[in-house]
Amino acid sequence: MKYHLNELKIDQKGQAGAELILLIGAMLIIVLMVVHFYKSYLGDLGNEISGNELDELNKSIESISSKFTNK
Repeated sequence: MKYHLNELKIDQKGQAGAELILLIGAMLIIVLMVVHFYKSYLGDLGNEISGNELDELNKSIESISSKFTNK
């Protein structure tokens, strides 16, 4: 009887370890999905910001050059 109780105790420790591994794996998958979606969001946002900044820079250069050429 005592041997069977010790055997159950060992099995429960193994079950807790397996559950912990599954929980960590699920959390890792969720984090990777969030990082993937956030990366694509930032990539799109970066392209939009770059385009706006380049347009403003071109306008600034054109206004400066027009001051020098219209004399």
